[in-house]
Amino acid sequence: MTDPRNVRAPSGFHGAGPLHRYDLLTDPIAQFLRWFAAAAEAGVPLPNAMALATADGQGRPSVRHVLLRGADGAGFSFFTNRDSRKGRELAQNPQAALTFLWKQLDRQVVVVGRVEATTDEESDAYFASRPRAAQLGAWASAQSSVLADRSELDGRLAEIEARFAEREVPRPPRWGGFRVVPDEIEFWQGREHRLHDRFRYVRDTGSGGGWRIERLAP
Repeated sequence: MTDPRNVRAPSGFHGAGPLHRYDLLTDPIAQFLRWFAAAAEAGVPLPNAMALATADGQGRPSVRHVLLRGADGAGFSFFTNRDSRKGRELAQNPQAALTFLWKQLDRQVVVVGRVEATTDEESDAYFASRPRAAQLGAWASAQSSVLADRSELDGRLAEIEARFAEREVPRPPRWGGFRVVPDEIEFWQGREHRLHDRFRYVRDTGSGGGWRIERLAP
């Protein structure tokens, strides 16, 4: 078994250099989109992959990776079966955290905030953009429920394929989007000797509605 303490970055790996306060845009979403574009240009696989942490009504946490499907002034959006574990937990406790890791650039972004459902129109539009096989899979899978075996899922898929043969696949009633509306966004840039650069944007709850930027100790 590999000891994670012995894992080192590949030879010649230097990340993206230091992060200074003057490097940051005043709007954290614009700053995120700048880093996101840099990750895509650097060839990071699935730069929109993010760890999503939720907790149930008793505070018991869970985490999984999902794909970011939108980021703008309203927040960070993803789509799922709302009867899944994450969907049920968000119904009980509408707070979440996201983490993006772009290791090739030695960067992380952490987002913390409240969660709201996307509109039916947003959910319909995104569902319509999915490949047909993914649309059928969304109907076939009762996400997070217990299966007797794989054949049960395959049987459901066959039934759904027959049901929607030669016609468009509508969005399932319990499938839709969530939006994380950030209260905090942290930008983490790796530096040598674990003396990383970390800056956190904190939403100003006053009348200004802007963001305060703080440097954090690594």
